Amino acid sequence: MSDICVKPAKLNGKVTAPPSKSDVHRAVICAALSGGVCKIAPVELSNDIKATISCAQSLGAETTLRDNVLEVDGSGFLRKKTAALNCIESGSTLRFFVPIAAAGGVEAEFTGSGSLNSRPIGLFSQLLPEAGVSCETSGTLPLKISGQLMPGEFKVPGNISSQFITGLLFALPILNGDSRIVLTTKLESAGYIDMTINCMKRFGVEVKRTDYGWFIKGNQSYKARDYRTEGDWSQAAFFMAAGAVSGDVEVNSVSLNSAQGDKEIVNLLKRFGAEVEVKPDSVRVKKSALRGIDIDAENIPDLVPILSVIAGCAEGVTNIFGAERLRIKESDRLKTTADMLNSIGGKVEEKPDGLVIYGTGGFTGGKVNGSNDHRIVMSASIAALRCRGEAVISDMESINKSFPGYFGEYEKLGGMLCHFSAKK
Repeated sequence: MSDICVKPAKLNGKVTAPPSKSDVHRAVICAALSGGVCKIAPVELSNDIKATISCAQSLGAETTLRDNVLEVDGSGFLRKKTAALNCIESGSTLRFFVPIAAAGGVEAEFTGSGSLNSRPIGLFSQLLPEAGVSCETSGTLPLKISGQLMPGEFKVPGNISSQFITGLLFALPILNGDSRIVLTTKLESAGYIDMTINCMKRFGVEVKRTDYGWFIKGNQSYKARDYRTEGDWSQAAFFMAAGAVSGDVEVNSVSLNSAQGDKEIVNLLKRFGAEVEVKPDSVRVKKSALRGIDIDAENIPDLVPILSVIAGCAEGVTNIFGAERLRIKESDRLKTTADMLNSIGGKVEEKPDGLVIYGTGGFTGGKVNGSNDHRIVMSASIAALRCRGEAVISDMESINKSFPGYFGEYEKLGGMLCHFSAKK
C-alpha cells in the first residue's frame, strides 16, 4: 500500500458521478438470474464490482466488458453443481450470493480477503439450516453451503445489514413456493432495500411490501433486458462536500428520483448551511459558512465519515447518532473516522453509536491512517482541503474498492497531490 500527500486547495468545476456500485451489483445479479443476454451500462470496474462479476461467472454466467458496457449471458447461471466463490473484500457480494447459490442447490464455498474474513456470517448460518441448507462455518469466512433452499418464513432483524435482506429477496422468487420475510425489529437502511426491489421489478420480478416485511411469490422468472445504471450518490457526496468546505463543485449524473438513501446528502448540506443548487440531473454546492447540526445516521451510515469532515469545518457541535453498524464495515468506522480527524487537528469524541464533532473551522494537517478503508481515505482527502499544512494519508489504494478514478477526478478539480510513496 502507498501513502498520498495532499495539500490544501480549492476544488472548482464539474465532475461526473461514477456508476452506482450498489446499482451495478444488483443489475449484474438480476441479469444473470434472467437466463438471457443483457447489456448493463455504464459500468466501471471497482474491486467490489469485479467480485460480483467473478462470482456470477463462478456460478455459470458469462460476461464481456467493452467501453463501459457489460454484457451478461445468464444461460448457464446456477447450472453448476459445485462452485468456489471468492468475494474478495465485498460484503455485498457475499451476502447477495449466499442465498442465490442456495436457491440453485449449488454446493458452494465462499472465501474472501482482508477485512471481509473477520465480518460476521451470523444471520445466514442461523436462517439457512432452518430452510434446508447446511452451513459449515466458524462464524466468519470461509463458508461452505449445500442443500436446496426451501420457501417459507424468514425472520430477520431490521437493524442488521440490509445486504442480508437483499440476498433473500433475490433468491426467494425463483423457489417453488411463496415466502415471507418478517422483520423482528425496525428496518434500517431502507433505501438499499428499495433499490433492490426497484431493480428486480425492472427485470420482471415483483415483491410486495407488507406490514410485517415482504411477501415474495414463488415460481417467478427474471426477464432479460438492457439496463441503464444510476450515478452513485455515495461517491458524489465527497465532491459535494468539497464544494461545501472549499470551493464550487457541480456533480453530474445524480438524480433525486433515485432510491439511494445517500441522496440525503443534499438535505444535510442545506442544514449545515451550504449553498446548494439542485438541477434535474446534477447538484452544485458552493462554500459558505457552516454550522453544526444533529444527524440521525440510521439510514445513511456510509455518509458518516464525510459528514464528520463537514462538521469539523463548521462552527459549533455536530452530533451523529444511530450509526453503531459502522463498527463492522471495512474498518470500525466510528473509531477510524474519529482517529482520522483527531490526527489532523480536529476534535471528535467517539460514542457507542456515533460521534460528537466539535467544529474547529478547519484542521492543522499531519499523518492520517487510512485504515485500508476507501471511505476513510477519500474523506481524509476532503479534510485536507481545509488543512493549514499537508496531510499524508496511508492506504490510498483502498479507493479501488469503490472508486478507482477518485484521485484523478480530484486533481482535475484543482486538488494538489504532492507525492506518492510506496510502503515496504
